[in-house]
Parts: sequence; structure tokens; C-alpha cells
Amino acid sequence: MADVWLPSLKTDTPQAGFELAVKLSRMGVKLTQPSDQVRSHLRAAYEQDSSQLINASHVIAVHFQTVAAANNWWR
Repeated sequence: MADVWLPSLKTDTPQAGFELAVKLSRMGVKLTQPSDQVRSHLRAAYEQDSSQLINASHVIAVHFQTVAAANNWWR
């Protein structure tokens, strides 16, 4: 992956930080499974599975903790 898509964890607002957390999560999935076709096929299974959706939310929350720490929001 040659393109720089994450120049910084710094964001102007918590909402922008949350959006960055979602992007981090999505990019993690994309790097783990680079095939658009496979990801699309798998999406049909997890979009109907509440446990998998909760797990996805957990991953986003962990990324948001990282972004919040980088922005010193817990002072």
C-alpha cells in the first residue's frame, strides 16, 4: 500500500475522530481481505448476525480510544 491514507490521528472534533475510527476499521478489513468480491460475499452473512455487528462496533470503539488518546481528549 503505497498511498498515504493516514497522515495523522489528530482530528478537529470527536465526531471527526469517530469517523476516522470507522475508516481505520474498514481499512483493517480491506488490508486483511483485499478481494472486493470476497468481502461483498462475506458481508451478506455478517450484516444479519447481531454478534458480528457488535464485534464490529467493538473494533471501532477500540480505534476510537486510540484516536481519543492521540488527541488528548481524556484530560
